Amino acid sequence: MHKLQYETAGKPVAETGKALIMIHGRGGSAEDILSLADALPVGDFTLFAPKAVSNSWYPYSFLMPPERNEPWLSSAVEVVGKLVKETGLPMERIWFTGFSQGACLTLEYIARNAGKYGGVAAFTGGLIGDRIYRDKYMGDLGGTPVFIGTGDPDPHVPVERVLETEKVLKELGADVRVRVYPGMGHTITQKEIEDAVAAGVWRSVGSGGRG
Repeated sequence: MHKLQYETAGKPVAETGKALIMIHGRGGSAEDILSLADALPVGDFTLFAPKAVSNSWYPYSFLMPPERNEPWLSSAVEVVGKLVKETGLPMERIWFTGFSQGACLTLEYIARNAGKYGGVAAFTGGLIGDRIYRDKYMGDLGGTPVFIGTGDPDPHVPVERVLETEKVLKELGADVRVRVYPGMGHTITQKEIEDAVAAGVWRSVGSGGRG
């Protein structure tokens, strides 16, 4: 079971008024995902990166029946929720970025806790389960910009699940952009980052538009 442990970087949140929650993948670390910020336009954000027990948020593939990944999955979702509260900021001043297992957890959290967030970048991920459990997701994402990038093929995340996730998030009111990169591999590329930036994921609060 996970406890709320996290690393931070950047100026204090009281100064920036903007939080980016960065969620690492299986086998990764808070420090690893924080280093990604060097490639993102987030110099004026306070960064938060939660830590998973044994560097994994849940033990099995995200495509397994959810009960197989319990109680770790529910615990991981709770940790993200606690960190959201820890920032002390309203939803619209909180952004998310995740990779792989961290991208899956990011998308699962916002779908289960829909509201108007600052923006979301999910690098290779989708909603969790052997199928989409639509009754778990409700509320209104209020136009939250969401970018999902993935390779085709990807060894862990089928494109079909990414497209199913896009459909659900749009139904919840998100402004979703999906990009599929042939032969990208299970990684994050500069092109993918550029596309996420162009999608307006990290645009300034109140600036309007997608950038």
